[in-house]
Amino acid sequence: MTVQEIGWDEDVDDDLRAAVEEHIGGDLLDEDADEVIDVVLLWWREDDGDLVDAIMDARSPLDENGIIWVLTPKTGQPGHVEPSEIAEAVPTVGLAQTSNISVGANWAGTKLVPPKSKSKQR
Repeated sequence: MTVQEIGWDEDVDDDLRAAVEEHIGGDLLDEDADEVIDVVLLWWREDDGDLVDAIMDARSPLDENGIIWVLTPKTGQPGHVEPSEIAEAVPTVGLAQTSNISVGANWAGTKLVPPKSKSKQR
């Protein structure tokens, strides 16, 4: 499994990073990786720019069934991103939001996946 990390800074949750690396048995790939990616960890803060553009860029090397985890500071933390901002970006980039998790003391994660294809009717 290849996992790419985008938006790393000194404020990220190092315990999460270590757990992911242990789970995949290797290092996280950085933003410049040119491989097909299974999972993207997108660390995102309020002042990081345009979320739609960032998700589109993250989606570009993603496997067709790949997942993006948008990781944002929790409410009350510097750089907090309103959940509505993520919800508005998701349909624009052609993904579906499936779940939210708490990541450590300071971060929240939103899972984005390709939409399920409509079953063919006979």
